[in-house]
Amino acid sequence: MTTNTPQSDPAPNPHATEEQVKAALQDTKLAQVLYHDWEAETYDDKWSISYDERCIDYARGRFDAIVPDAKLPYERAMELGCGTGFFLLNLMQSGVAKKGSVTDLSPGMVKVALRNAENLGLDVDGRVADAEKIPYEDNTFDLVVGHAVLHHIPDVELSLREVLRVLKPGGRFVFAGEPSTIGDFYARWLSRATWFATTNITKFGPLNGWRRPQEELDESSRAAALEAVVDIHTFDPDDLAGIARKAGAANVDTATEEFSAAMLGWPVRTFEAAVPPEKLGWGWARFAFGGWRSLSWLDDNVLRKVVPPKFFYNVMVTGTKPAA
Repeated sequence: MTTNTPQSDPAPNPHATEEQVKAALQDTKLAQVLYHDWEAETYDDKWSISYDERCIDYARGRFDAIVPDAKLPYERAMELGCGTGFFLLNLMQSGVAKKGSVTDLSPGMVKVALRNAENLGLDVDGRVADAEKIPYEDNTFDLVVGHAVLHHIPDVELSLREVLRVLKPGGRFVFAGEPSTIGDFYARWLSRATWFATTNITKFGPLNGWRRPQEELDESSRAAALEAVVDIHTFDPDDLAGIARKAGAANVDTATEEFSAAMLGWPVRTFEAAVPPEKLGWGWARFAFGGWRSLSWLDDNVLRKVVPPKFFYNVMVTGTKPAA
């Protein structure tokens, strides 16, 4: 059973005005709200997010990679910066937690996450929340999770202090999908090169049918301008562990993943955003997912032995609240 957001929570704003966008370029939290409200209803499609075996296995794989010996299930878990609920809802489906709470600065994302939870029949409530001031009481949760959220938060240490406050003594946090500093550098260059090549090549001749309408490309460019504002941090794994310890966490550990897989994944996602979706059929989906799986295997079983952790794209961090 899913409960609705409280009436005091603001409504989503999926159609930001030009003036709001300009203001957001100088206000990162406003940018977070506008950008993620803008993306909320199409976010799952954009990132190929699902709530079936494929993404259940992916989410659980991230959790098990950093906490391989957890005693499951946790009684109550919260997702910080939930987006559409990808991480928590799939973890709950895999048996990690019984009851959940979703929080995000974007009202649009909370709305979609709660709708997804309701459709899945999961016991989840939700709040619009600033990660630096979480609207739950002390010692509320057994587990706090997040996926690709810490790099959006202005004061990561303050946010982790809040996470530890709402955790019960001995409770654990797990954050995955954070961009490494080196990984973000090569991912952005690959994405920019792919966007430039695709949007220019499709201007000509028979390839013109592979070009999205110009208004859609312009919309993507406006979103990209805000994306540059909302992506605040990248992380060296050791530095992120240090922030967690400074915030007061115990038993801190980090891990990294995706090297060659990220070098395929980012051009693939950018190409998908630049061409009409109807041009990409089942064959493309098989290539994209199969290629990512094969390269992930290469990363985990071969490249991890020779490539330093900080060169991998995704950083994960976990820790616990010290026992009383």
